[in-house]
Amino acid sequence: MSSIVEAIFAEIMPCGLYANRRMELQDGIFAGMAVLGEPFAGRCGYSHQLPGHNKRNRFSAQQLVYNCGGFGSFVERIYANDVDTDWTVSLNKRTFIKLIAAVTASPIVSPLLSWAAKKKLTNWAGNLEYSTDSLYSANSMEQITGYVKNQKQFKVLGTRHCFNNIADSTHSFLSLKSMDEVVVLDPEARTVTLNAGMTYGQLCPYLHSKGFALHNLASLPHISVAGACSTATHGSGEKNGNLATAVSALEMVTAGGEVIKLSRQKDGEIFQGAVVGLGSLGVITKITLDIQPTYMMRQYVYENLPLSELKAHFDAIESSAYSVSLFTDWLNNRIREVWLKSRVEEGQAFNATPAFFGAKLATRNLHPISELSADNCTEQMGVPGPWYERLPHFRMGFTPSAGKELQSEYFVPRKHAVEAILAIERLRDQVSPHLLITEIRAIAADKLWMSPCYEQPSITIHFTWKQDWPAVSKLLPVIEKELAAFEARPHWGKLFAISPEQLKSRYNRLPDFIQLSKKYDPHGKFRNAFLERNIFSS
Repeated sequence: MSSIVEAIFAEIMPCGLYANRRMELQDGIFAGMAVLGEPFAGRCGYSHQLPGHNKRNRFSAQQLVYNCGGFGSFVERIYANDVDTDWTVSLNKRTFIKLIAAVTASPIVSPLLSWAAKKKLTNWAGNLEYSTDSLYSANSMEQITGYVKNQKQFKVLGTRHCFNNIADSTHSFLSLKSMDEVVVLDPEARTVTLNAGMTYGQLCPYLHSKGFALHNLASLPHISVAGACSTATHGSGEKNGNLATAVSALEMVTAGGEVIKLSRQKDGEIFQGAVVGLGSLGVITKITLDIQPTYMMRQYVYENLPLSELKAHFDAIESSAYSVSLFTDWLNNRIREVWLKSRVEEGQAFNATPAFFGAKLATRNLHPISELSADNCTEQMGVPGPWYERLPHFRMGFTPSAGKELQSEYFVPRKHAVEAILAIERLRDQVSPHLLITEIRAIAADKLWMSPCYEQPSITIHFTWKQDWPAVSKLLPVIEKELAAFEARPHWGKLFAISPEQLKSRYNRLPDFIQLSKKYDPHGKFRNAFLERNIFSS
């Protein structure tokens, strides 16, 4: 709906006066419209006051007043609850509603409506078009609980970084994107509680400014905290658990609209089952994370590590830094790049010698895909920086990775790491033509029921593919066949072809998870085709 209204105002506001901040219709209230630019022929003018703004450039007390001919008879404040701005709009509400009704029926706007109706929601990479464009954006707990109670079936849509249809819905979507604030920072308990719409890119600078940090981050910071934890998304480091292991409590709305709170301290096994919930238990509204004192890091990159050295010294390589990533295209019997991220602390700093197990120290910043510019990558060459500017591979302000791509990832028990890597290397002639890059990382074991690292230290073999689904879809079964002997578990949010039967045999707590899901969602309100096939099918 917002895209339709946006198109309407782009048409009716002349001479480029229209500019959109964020447009949402919530319970009949139009929030976030702005008219900016030069006064129009003395008829449409504006004035605005900017008394203050916060770090996210969200104006905390911004007002905008405009008068356009006969549009407005009095000034009325429209509250945009935690959206982007709080506008004061000189526009009679009845006149506004009549105007909308009139223009939507007009021959000028009708083509715009048709165009807007054809615009579909897609995921970040553009490989997946969602099955509905019905999207409701909630700004309060009351709106969330009301929406949950009134829907027969729906899914929560986050930052859309999943490459499969785990978050898809044929009915409707609920967005908590505007609910993206820190709720409370508890220095004594060393925890931070935040709303579910917050991303790591928003959270981390805040924590650092307060003297705190997280134990690890994924390769890019653009993802939401709640979504990443719900799918067991991870960073790297053999002693570092995935991102969900930092969760110490969560609040969620169940299918019946009840608000419940679960914690590691009070709810034990049930909590361990709920953290990696795959979106099937309820709507996560708040999440509490363990934090630690902030720290500085530096990272170095080495080029062309011989595969023979990796085979002979894998454990030594993986334990050489706080976080280690190996990038390869599987060609020429070598690992193209080794990224070593170390904390700038006594006993943890990495000694950057010119050679590292036969690899050579890079003399410039590099992108994991060496043909691409490193401008959007986090600083290398041993330059110290805050943890949140070194643990991810990509900076917050830039488009991450290669853009249009596909991704798959498999978790293999650490004890089978070298065997699994060599198994994929034997497929190099089939894999490499369709590959952008592979990344190999290590992750510590955990106790989260649906985590791919449940009770097993793991290495992951991640494939960033060219966006050619027909070719990739044929390769995935071939790769999975090679990894079958190691009982590889796929990343829940990425592309795989493993059958539901195989998945169920690799997750010992799956029966318990199904019962937990039925407890909070007895009629499958939060399920979709992906969950029905891979989790709930008999």
